[in-house]
Amino acid sequence: MAWHLAQFNIGRLRAPTDDPLLAEFMANLDRVNALAEATPGFVWRLQTEDGNATAIRPFDDGLMAVNLSVWESLESLAEYVYRSAHTGFLRRRGEWFERLHDAHMVLWWVPAGTLPSVEDAMARLARLRRDGPNPDAFTFRRPFPQPGGVAITADERNVCPA
Repeated sequence: MAWHLAQFNIGRLRAPTDDPLLAEFMANLDRVNALAEATPGFVWRLQTEDGNATAIRPFDDGLMAVNLSVWESLESLAEYVYRSAHTGFLRRRGEWFERLHDAHMVLWWVPAGTLPSVEDAMARLARLRRDGPNPDAFTFRRPFPQPGGVAITADERNVCPA
């Protein structure tokens, strides 16, 4: 069976999306999303008719934003996150998002062709927070191989810059 990598991350915005504090972030969403879609290994991302996921609010807190996507591999996601124009925005996240003290990103394997739900993603994040990295909910720093795959090597564990 072929597998893809699901990715879910959350962030608490410093202000509502129409606030001037978030103007630059909001103005660049389409560009950053297009970059993701053009990255080799990209499969799918959660979005509404607006072309992004900023209107999706699965948490009781209206300032909690979510991002959910699927990639062909850990390496293709890492290429986008850490070695593309996305990296500049990642470095600036503190301008737009509050610092979260719990895990805010989780990865897991899904059968190719499967699109994860927000509810499943939230459960995976909760499991990571509760149990730490495991084959069903892990991180870039502590990845797990796809089901039936070979163990992750030290080089593959270092896809995330320290």
